[in-house]
Amino acid sequence: MANTFKVVTVAGITSVSSVYTVGGSTTTVILGLILGNTTTSQVTATVTLSSNTASRTDSSINSGANADVELVTNAPIPAGSSLEMLAGNKVVLETTDILKVSASGATDVCLSIMEIT
Repeated sequence: MANTFKVVTVAGITSVSSVYTVGGSTTTVILGLILGNTTTSQVTATVTLSSNTASRTDSSINSGANADVELVTNAPIPAGSSLEMLAGNKVVLETTDILKVSASGATDVCLSIMEIT
């Protein structure tokens, strides 16, 4: 199994955008996520994990399909500043999971990940 560190950047998000989708036969660990407000006024941002993973080998643990969950909802980001998500924590994504970001004004996204293939 190979571990590959990557950075994913998206500039100027103003509506729901898929920032990252996990590829086939891959598990991804989110190492960090920074949202940067590039406007001159406060914006709000929402980060959503869209997951339909199901059918675990141990049916007693989460045998149903996962659901879309918001990791943060309408978080305020002051003008010209940034919000560091998941400081010191990690989130594991499985094949076909999608990380989405939406914002009320132009927001840049920097996602640091490790893909395990």
